[in-house]
Amino acid sequence: MDKNGYFETSFVIYISDAKLEGLYSMFFHNCFNFLHHSSAERKAVDFTILIEEKNSDSYLSAGEMPLPALYQMLSILFFLSGCFWVFILKKNGSEQVFRIHWIMAALVFLKSLSLFFHGVNYNKIATNGIHMESWAVLYYITHLLKGGLLFFTIVLIGSGWAFVKHVLSSNEKKVFMVVLPLQVISNVAYIILEESEQGEATHNFWKEVFVLIDLICCGAIMLPVVWSIRHLQDAQHTDGKAAVSLEKLKLFRHFYVMVVCYVYFTRIIVYLLRITVPFQYEWLDSMFKEVATLVFFVMTGYKFRPASNNPYFVVATDDDDEEVLIGSSSIREQVTNRKAYKIDDYEDEEETVVLFSKSDEISHDLD
Repeated sequence: MDKNGYFETSFVIYISDAKLEGLYSMFFHNCFNFLHHSSAERKAVDFTILIEEKNSDSYLSAGEMPLPALYQMLSILFFLSGCFWVFILKKNGSEQVFRIHWIMAALVFLKSLSLFFHGVNYNKIATNGIHMESWAVLYYITHLLKGGLLFFTIVLIGSGWAFVKHVLSSNEKKVFMVVLPLQVISNVAYIILEESEQGEATHNFWKEVFVLIDLICCGAIMLPVVWSIRHLQDAQHTDGKAAVSLEKLKLFRHFYVMVVCYVYFTRIIVYLLRITVPFQYEWLDSMFKEVATLVFFVMTGYKFRPASNNPYFVVATDDDDEEVLIGSSSIREQVTNRKAYKIDDYEDEEETVVLFSKSDEISHDLD
């Protein structure tokens, strides 16, 4: 230490034995402040530190080294899934394809683009030790757009927009007004966490903000699904189309379970995995999170694909009559509803039940 109170030092840690491999962290403690508890006696410290951390030919930690290849591979999988979805939409024609289907396609391609930029960013870090600002900015922009569009799409599907009705209720509009701004704040908090270090004073604050807002958004997107289920339960007994309402009710109940499982797995199970696996397997939490997202996208697309291929509404019809069976496994009952048609009048009175019919009569506003 010189006469002005400045101190300079350097040291090198070289791991030459496999037994010494592990997760190393560096912390700075101001020992003077540990001895002086009074705020008036404590002294602030200003210093500059240069750290070079390198594993063989990569600047990434052992748990992050597989991430560049992982993100690139997942980006390709999402892109191929998006291409297949667009092929399905084109094959079914415009009569059974709604705007929500194209929004779902945009979400998949945006997710693919976000993963691609994320993988390139990690590759630059592995090569140069720091990320290039251009790739980082592109990733943050696509990540922010993807996060907002994901919750936007889930709320639209959960509210039954285009599938059950074509107008959003006032309550569903309020959900949009709450969720979308919160998603912007959540993504801003995520970016700050990515760009800051654990030792910074604001890091823990933004981490708590990110977790809290993310959980609020996950809870809010469940409300439109619950309202749609309640709406279909009421419609099942009032509008005379019990079979149609029953099948749609099954569909939205399945979607509700899917959303709950997706939120629970990506927010809780992945976190538990992150804090329990050994340091060299830290990349597994990212892999499981992205694979769970891919499975959720595929299952949602399968459940809400255009009506011509949807198994929920395969209604048996004859030339003389139409029979619909409504089964209830819990009480072991079957109710048979029949409609008789005259052969001469059949063409004029024929009814076809379609999941995404633009003239669907179950178009009530949810309260």
